[in-house]
Amino acid sequence: MIGDTGVSRLDALRFARRVVAEQTARQLALIDRWITDEERREVEHRRGQARRPAAAEWLIQHGLNRTNRDAVHTGDCWAAARSGRCRPATREEALDALRQRVPACVHCRPDTALGLQS
Repeated sequence: MIGDTGVSRLDALRFARRVVAEQTARQLALIDRWITDEERREVEHRRGQARRPAAAEWLIQHGLNRTNRDAVHTGDCWAAARSGRCRPATREEALDALRQRVPACVHCRPDTALGLQS
């Protein structure tokens, strides 16, 4: 017996084992939920990546009023990414814009990529 409590040392150890086992089971269940949540997030991320439309090959930069066309860019131009005013365009739209004297970006040179040397 331990002191005057009437509980033997063996009973106290068995109680301590049950407490630790219950706490461990709860913590493992919590970790299992975290793993399940993370697996779900990864599946959603992969699904989103697969559904994402392909990047545009050509971009047309519009002015602040959205009716003026300021420049033509290739799809991977860093200057177009910084402007925030570009919209995707087809090859034909980019060619048409260049033929209508919309300036070609001086950094990515879409006129050269499209075969229109200035």
